[in-house]
Amino acid sequence: MANSAWPDLPYGAWSDTLATLHMWCQIVGKIRLVQTPWINHSWHVTFYPTTRGITTSPIPYGSRTFAIEFDFRDHMVRIDTSDGASRAMTLRPHPVAEFYNELFMQLSHLGIDVHIHAVPNEVPVAVPFQQDVGHASYDPEYANRFWQLLLEADRVMTQFRAGFIGKCSPVQLFWGGLDLACTRFSGRPAPQHPGGIPNCPDWVTREAYSHEVSSCGFWPGNDAMPFPVFYAYAYPEPPGYKTAAVRPARAFYDGVFGEFILPYDQVRLAPAPDAVLLEFLHSTYAAAADLGQWDRQALERSDPRPRAAKAPRGALKSGN
Repeated sequence: MANSAWPDLPYGAWSDTLATLHMWCQIVGKIRLVQTPWINHSWHVTFYPTTRGITTSPIPYGSRTFAIEFDFRDHMVRIDTSDGASRAMTLRPHPVAEFYNELFMQLSHLGIDVHIHAVPNEVPVAVPFQQDVGHASYDPEYANRFWQLLLEADRVMTQFRAGFIGKCSPVQLFWGGLDLACTRFSGRPAPQHPGGIPNCPDWVTREAYSHEVSSCGFWPGNDAMPFPVFYAYAYPEPPGYKTAAVRPARAFYDGVFGEFILPYDQVRLAPAPDAVLLEFLHSTYAAAADLGQWDRQALERSDPRPRAAKAPRGALKSGN
């Protein structure tokens, strides 16, 4: 029996909804992109799981701020501003082009005038949003399951993140690939990335991989890998990485994607899903760090809790 906290998410059952939702997320993500100061490795563009769905977090707009949230419980898109105004639109089956027009109309009603590059990134065929009538599916049940899965993955990946005191990204959802990711850094610069991600400027990719990384995450899949997975990779990939012994035993290295893959169902169906996922995250990181000769003693801590400093003897008696 599957653990009820980790929902079943068969790719074939919701691939059309996934493709549509991906484009909707790209539109919202690009709004955050153009309004937010550039943070290293594109950390300024990402979404975060919430108790209702996924959010942009606050976006600056002059002296105001606003946030856009996909609510996968009530199946709405909500726009809230710092001065108390709000607008909402229903998540339902309708084309990307209609979603685009409705979203910008709602922003206009709030006095928000934003202009984006209205073409998707990181997909092989980039149909401009205002021309995209082919993606028009929305199954609320599977959108809700996707959100529940993100919450569980975020919780476990945050636990994994807590053991690292070097430079490390938040656990965050990148709308380019629609994957939840967390990236650790060795602190050393990396060789220039070759780029080549479809419909993504090479300079963006090269800035993202300017320094050595060990990255992990969750990805819902696509036609080339038609099942959801947890993944892990290193850049640059150290010699011996692809043949490293990682756990659990059913994790494998995929030569096409250049990543270790753990099918999501191996976690979902396990008696202790958290333990299985943490085993994968820790073992793939250890392979990258050891083979890449990272200074693990300086970058890690066994107990993530800060220790309170002891008060000097007599301080309490003296009233300090």
